[in-house]
Amino acid sequence: MTELEQAREFFSADKFATECAGAVIEAVGDGYAKCSIKLNETHKNAAGNIMGGVSFTLADFTFAVATNFKKECYTVTAVSQITYLNAVKGDTLYGESFLIKNGRTTQFYEVKITDNLGTYVATVSITGTKIPKK
Repeated sequence: MTELEQAREFFSADKFATECAGAVIEAVGDGYAKCSIKLNETHKNAAGNIMGGVSFTLADFTFAVATNFKKECYTVTAVSQITYLNAVKGDTLYGESFLIKNGRTTQFYEVKITDNLGTYVATVSITGTKIPKK
């Protein structure tokens, strides 16, 4: 089984992201993950636009995959800030997480949210706290 298949199996237990939102893990690496959500009518708000929470959910899930797959401890979000840059124009969102700082007890990541047309939708800064596995 490949690392990508292992990550998909492990994170299939994250029912909100994978079943409700439709998040799919596209790639995993050391301190890196890329995930996607194929958009549909359930992702829209009352005004007919893609709800901001979809981008935020994708960013949080992408961060979780990058920080918790095959690691010696779990990492949970301590602080997260999203900046919305553009409206979604395409029909698929991509989240790509990049490790900026890996400290003894905390980590800092940037997650870039884009759509399939190349629109830079949002950027998310996430500080995570490491906790031991039980």
